[in-house]
Amino acid sequence: MKIALCIEYNGSSYSGWQKQNDVDSIQGQIEKALESIAKEKLDTFASGRTDSGVHALVQIIHFETRIKRPTTSWVRGVNAFLPPAIRVLWAKEVNDKFHARHSAIQRHYEYLVYNASFPSALWLNQSGWIHDDLDFNKMKEAIQYFEGEHDFSAFRSSECQAKSPVRKISQTSIENYYPFYLFKFSANGFLHHQIRNMMGAILYIGKGNYPSIYIEELLLSKDRSKSPPTFSSHGLYLSGVDYDASHQFPFMHRTVNIFDNNHFSQDR
Repeated sequence: MKIALCIEYNGSSYSGWQKQNDVDSIQGQIEKALESIAKEKLDTFASGRTDSGVHALVQIIHFETRIKRPTTSWVRGVNAFLPPAIRVLWAKEVNDKFHARHSAIQRHYEYLVYNASFPSALWLNQSGWIHDDLDFNKMKEAIQYFEGEHDFSAFRSSECQAKSPVRKISQTSIENYYPFYLFKFSANGFLHHQIRNMMGAILYIGKGNYPSIYIEELLLSKDRSKSPPTFSSHGLYLSGVDYDASHQFPFMHRTVNIFDNNHFSQDR
């Protein structure tokens, strides 16, 4: 039997999604909790790996088990064995062809920036912080240069193991709820540190260091050394993963928007 789970987590205290020796990971905590219910060794597979400090509103994973349990066991039961910063939102049995990573059509990320003279005590580790004045219109113009299919070599980590630097970003946006800015990115996939590197460039433009067309110049250069530093992981959220509608998942997308009635809204 193959089961898909939707998980949310606060990644502040974890090394990231992937299991590693001698560090605390989201995957490690999830598998330990699942094994407490299944009473057998289980391996999980995620829609994508998130880095240390990165959060998820919607992370889709799957695992296979010989043990039959009611859906509530894979949600409430597993949650009883998880730390407070990790929660299962829903569970659903899927067919054998489903794979959390390979079946994903599109992934969505959001980045929350707190723009003020001093960092926020309440939003510590839940948002990135920048004290410089930001030009909304310049950032709005700059972010649009990322849309379309590009070679993102100038925005990939030196540790990135992806075979190709080419990705297709289908949609970008920026919203301002002073003193917060919310950036949104949707693509068929992202490279290691890609969004955090893109954010570094966008914010450099926002504070007046470069014109908006600088993004196009960086893309064409394909040179990471010419791009601004990688921005903080704290404000980055995996907010959605799209799959074929035939899977009939309860929801696949949420938003970190805390500024209106759609706070953490779910697309059903």
